[in-house]
Amino acid sequence: MEAVIKQFGRACPFLKSNSAASLRKLSNLPAHATGLVEAGVGNVRGSSALFFMAQKCPVMGKALAIRSKNYLHTSARLAKRPTLPLNQALIQENHYTPVYKSELEKKHQDKSYRYFNNINRLAQKFPKAHTANLQEEVTVWCSNDYLGMGRNPLVLKTMHRTLTKYGSGAGGTRNIAGNSDLHFQLEAELADLHHKSAALVFSSCYVANDATLSTLASKLPDCVIFSDAANHASMIQGIKHSGAKKIIFKHNDLKDLEEKLQSVNIGIPKIIAFESVYSMSGSVGPIDAICDLAKKYGAITFLDEVHAVGMYGPRGAGLAEHLDFDLNARFPYQNNGSVLDKVDIISGTLGKAFGVVGGYIAGSSALIDTIRSYAPGFIFTTSLPPVIVAGVKTSIQYLKESSYERQAQQLNTRLLKEHLANHDIPVISNPSHIVPVLVGDAEACKIASDQLLRDHKIYVQSINYPTVAKGEERLRITPTPGHTKEMTQYLVDALETIWRKNNLKRASDWKKEGGRAGVGTSEPTPKPIWTDSQLRYVASIPDHNTTLPSVNSNDNQINNEILLY
Repeated sequence: MEAVIKQFGRACPFLKSNSAASLRKLSNLPAHATGLVEAGVGNVRGSSALFFMAQKCPVMGKALAIRSKNYLHTSARLAKRPTLPLNQALIQENHYTPVYKSELEKKHQDKSYRYFNNINRLAQKFPKAHTANLQEEVTVWCSNDYLGMGRNPLVLKTMHRTLTKYGSGAGGTRNIAGNSDLHFQLEAELADLHHKSAALVFSSCYVANDATLSTLASKLPDCVIFSDAANHASMIQGIKHSGAKKIIFKHNDLKDLEEKLQSVNIGIPKIIAFESVYSMSGSVGPIDAICDLAKKYGAITFLDEVHAVGMYGPRGAGLAEHLDFDLNARFPYQNNGSVLDKVDIISGTLGKAFGVVGGYIAGSSALIDTIRSYAPGFIFTTSLPPVIVAGVKTSIQYLKESSYERQAQQLNTRLLKEHLANHDIPVISNPSHIVPVLVGDAEACKIASDQLLRDHKIYVQSINYPTVAKGEERLRITPTPGHTKEMTQYLVDALETIWRKNNLKRASDWKKEGGRAGVGTSEPTPKPIWTDSQLRYVASIPDHNTTLPSVNSNDNQINNEILLY
């Protein structure tokens, strides 16, 4: 330091007039702290006076100004004036902001503007959550964590342990520093679950659907994709991005699908894209029959099992597995002659019933390797962190062995549907675990949701356009194994109060009008996917009062306890 002062002291008055000790104090001032001092934010390390002296020096002042500009603290930066001159800022405002406001006003006008509720799920109290007020607890009735696996002690313990060992992130893409043995293990677990040769994990099932359909169809010359009219947005986007010809068939209409298949030369590559459980209506796809049509007309089947994995089948592989329940329970492997063998590609989520996050596809080794090698949505994105992968793997392994959670969920669904029917509250008829309550008006649906939350401390999100068609707005309710009989009765009473207060249409009212969205129609009520015999292991709705083992419990204790939610 003394040598520097001697060398540059003649050129810089500040260096010439201050001791080496004083300069050391200034050099120890953190870079971002110069911005705080300049902005008048407190006394930082006792260096304020020295800082202002240095500022007055024609040489040192310029250096500090550059340092302050580069490292100005966020809070101080926000207090500064806009960097753009006023006239440029106004030009930007005039050119773009009115467009944003105009588009948003359309959403407000048709009552489809989306409001995000502040709901913070409590792991040890699920399905309870707190709002923005930490002391205000509500009961969540619309979570896609269908089985409560997001708070399963085995999953949490695994994730705690993995987080400590491998850290929070993946470190890169699967191809560059973001791959691990845990990723391979998870994909092997998924392939085994669906009786397929291979599987591939994505950051979400939206990405999985988009990337797979767009890549596959673009590689098949002159490919034509047949898409169910009720398919999810991720599949629609994948089909659009592929550039392939798209033919939409009526929802679950086999006759319409076959007629459309007949219109395309049998030698042209074809993909039939459909879902097993449709999330907003709860309807289910005719998987076996569609697979038969695919074979007849030379098509590949792409089945989205997002809302079915974990929920159906003896091991939680989804609806395709459930269709041959006993066979798959006895022979849980590939080529056992079940419907699973007929499906070419299955996509699923690692969120929802598995309780974590991510998506995947399962299929033949050649198909999976093709998507792995060509899909931008897989190649150019950061991979799932080891902590997530380990948690999902544990969840899948657990649900392969335990049917209690999905059975209890089904029983709770039956109970709720029965109570709502007794009150003439309009439930869209379906055989699955989803309970869509028809409101039929966007504004009224939002009001009902708000009243449930404000007056009854119940959270059920309103579902409006574009998620559902206009005039088919609904409250989408999803019971879990954690909802008790008392919670169910309280929900039904709250809905009854709101239906009376707002004079909302009952099931009988919709019937008089000819029906809508599956309510009040002449169609017979479909039988539940889970039969009575398949639910034989759970004789009644559980009370759910059993205390969960702590995440700090030892592995043997957790493995030996029955986890009641």
